Amino acid sequence: MKLTTRQLTLCAVLTAMALALSYLENFFPLSLAIPIPGVKLGLANIVTVFALYALGPAQALLILFARCFLGAMFAGNMNALIFSLMGGVTAMAAMIALFRLRRLSVYGVSIGGAAAHNCGQVAAAVLTLGNTAPLYYLPVLLGVSLLTGALTGMVAALLFRALEHTNLLKM
Repeated sequence: MKLTTRQLTLCAVLTAMALALSYLENFFPLSLAIPIPGVKLGLANIVTVFALYALGPAQALLILFARCFLGAMFAGNMNALIFSLMGGVTAMAAMIALFRLRRLSVYGVSIGGAAAHNCGQVAAAVLTLGNTAPLYYLPVLLGVSLLTGALTGMVAALLFRALEHTNLLKM
């Protein structure tokens, strides 16, 4: 894949934004509103959805890998990398498939990605722990993914609407 300077710069900026959003969401006490362990808003997924629609699948995947690796490195927790990668790659695969169908809006693609992300992370937990106990938690996570996926889809849709009159979306 050959990137122009503009595309590479946009990928770098979006990766930095995704990392910042991922770090920022640690400051939201989500457990007060949703008392379910491990539930996150997935703010960095706003960038992933935006990149998929604005730049295409290849560059969105590049941003996802960079975010996962850099996030694990900055946090000093390389053990979390398997969870991040499995969730992210599963979500990206689902979002690319749903995006190519052209029958769903950005909301549907985002919700599908959120659900797939939870499936990927539960699969990582099953592999890491060596038993199927985390599968019992999956229905709860899938229910929450309806809310978090809709939220990230809504923010992405608002972002597209705000950027309609700029040259940013015209590559």
